[in-house]
Amino acid sequence: MQTPLRVVCVRPAALKNRPMAIYHLSVKTISRSAGRSATAAAAYRTGEKGMPITDLRTGEVHDYTRKKGVAHAELALPANAPEWASDRGALWNAAEQAEKRKNSTVAREFEIGLPAELPAEQRQSLILDFAHELAERHGIAVDVSIHEPGKEGDNRNHHAHVLCSTRRLAADGFGEKSRELDDLKTGPKEVERWRARWAEMGGQALEQAGHQLEADRFKHGHLTLPKQVEAARERDDVEFVAAHEGREPTRHLGPTATAIERRTGQPSRKRLDHDQGVADRLLAAKQAGELEREGEGVEQSILDLSGDLNAARADRDRMQRDLTQRIELGMSSIDDKFAQWEATQRAKEERQRQEQQQREEQERQQRADRLRQLQTEIDLRQGSGPGKSSGPDRGYSR
Repeated sequence: MQTPLRVVCVRPAALKNRPMAIYHLSVKTISRSAGRSATAAAAYRTGEKGMPITDLRTGEVHDYTRKKGVAHAELALPANAPEWASDRGALWNAAEQAEKRKNSTVAREFEIGLPAELPAEQRQSLILDFAHELAERHGIAVDVSIHEPGKEGDNRNHHAHVLCSTRRLAADGFGEKSRELDDLKTGPKEVERWRARWAEMGGQALEQAGHQLEADRFKHGHLTLPKQVEAARERDDVEFVAAHEGREPTRHLGPTATAIERRTGQPSRKRLDHDQGVADRLLAAKQAGELEREGEGVEQSILDLSGDLNAARADRDRMQRDLTQRIELGMSSIDDKFAQWEATQRAKEERQRQEQQQREEQERQQRADRLRQLQTEIDLRQGSGPGKSSGPDRGYSR
């Protein structure tokens, strides 16, 4: 499965009180292998603005209409989409039924930060324009949910969940996969194109609203942090350079680890492992810095104490070579350890995924056994006997 691509701008504590548009766009997949479904995702993201969705494949009813904080929900469909696709429940059930494999990717989600500097109607217009461009370029169905900031979080955290079908939608229903977003060669380039497009659209909107500083920063938000700093230096944005130079983007833990932390109030194993990896790399950097400073001190002492300038330079060069070799060996060792840690993490995540699949299969089997048992009891009570049917829909459960 393709690794989701993410771009993150870090807001340091020193700038939290300063209004500043934060660029954020991450792309992730909704997959059955992770125990997820397109119907559940759509129902949850639309919340109070949506309606309960019954998954016709599993019989589960996903009702999140009590979920608050959803400002707007709207579908963006290709021009030749069928009329029934305007029904959110019918749309995502059709997307589910188009996939046959138990590990199918059933939807793709763009999670997008909206500029807090813009009024609500402009934020809505901006993200809907983006959604319609997605739908027309790839021929896919797009479901937009605009969420308001949480009560206890940053009150500027307006954001949108843009749920996309993985198949093209035409007059006769869902057809081929939108492979340009899945392919290992074209996928990253296409996602990068959309990141750049969102930076362009958001920057233009901020500029038109009179927020020139925020617009300049937003237009470069899709770049890596070092390139953002370089661009800020070129336009003399001293504040941004001072706040972000030398910083590393934060890591997204994923829905499972985040849910564990919310439920227990304790850091997840994934966070602890990541923090340990960061600590190891910081220690390596510190040791490298100490060796470099040691080298500078040695160089100065040789030049000061040696009466023979040529000999002093020869000694200096030799010691510099020794120090360089020590630094390279030290960094190589840390890189090897970090690579081993990453391999261990991948193996652990794969094992957890397989265990989750096994649990899901057991639960499905238990539900099926229970349904058969209930059907037998009903048949016995009605006097029709096990296995007999009194109508075409006998035994079907919604």
